[in-house]
Amino acid sequence: MKLVSWNVNGIRAIMKKEFQKSVADMAPDVLCLQETKAQLEDAKTALTVMDGYNSYINYSKARKGYSGTAILSKTEPLNVEHDMGVEEHDQEGRIVMAEFEEFQLVNVYTPNSGSGLKRLDYRQDWDASFLDYLKKLEKKKPVIVCGDLNVAHTEMDIARPKSNYNKSAGYTQAEIDGLEKYLDYGLVDSFRAQHPDEVKYSYWNQMFKSRERNVGWRIDYFLVNESLMPKVNKAEIHNEYYGSDHCPVSITADLK
Repeated sequence: MKLVSWNVNGIRAIMKKEFQKSVADMAPDVLCLQETKAQLEDAKTALTVMDGYNSYINYSKARKGYSGTAILSKTEPLNVEHDMGVEEHDQEGRIVMAEFEEFQLVNVYTPNSGSGLKRLDYRQDWDASFLDYLKKLEKKKPVIVCGDLNVAHTEMDIARPKSNYNKSAGYTQAEIDGLEKYLDYGLVDSFRAQHPDEVKYSYWNQMFKSRERNVGWRIDYFLVNESLMPKVNKAEIHNEYYGSDHCPVSITADLK
């Protein structure tokens, strides 16, 4: 089974940028999208061209054209749920969970701490609530978390660590600590586990032509329950694909 995650920075916009061809080339069994920036009907309309996939969409109720997630799956999941069941965190369409035979797949678009770190306190509350949510899911069967987690874990995961540390959203110690709590709980950063020394990014700021200069961040992940990691054959970052300020990431695993 091949699982692909991609922050598309607007599903309607990326459809005009060879999105279908890119997906066809990657040939995922399950495709998880973040930052779709579309209400339910608009997202459904945009995704009607994705032949062969069942679509499960979440969207922002608080603000139109903002946030949003979707899971596209060739096989119908056993169960699909939206959000984590915490009203404060369930207004922006940031989670879709699909249950399969061996695992539960959580597609998440983690809140950004914002300019001037204005939303850092909220982000810390989110991280704590999200971990509680994962713990509840794990009582049923193992979890795989994928998506834009909006945090670079170590200096290896960001091109300019010193100038960003504790100054920029996505690279504060508070956010790093939040990610490490997921890992301490028993989730494995699949890409780093398989590529311990490789420097590769999944996001580049469009304002500064950062992608051309490869001044990037690795903030898109597949976090895999440690019991499932032996089944993961490949964990990849696909920076050959364009259309968004993020590139897709994936795992290929012996899963049902």
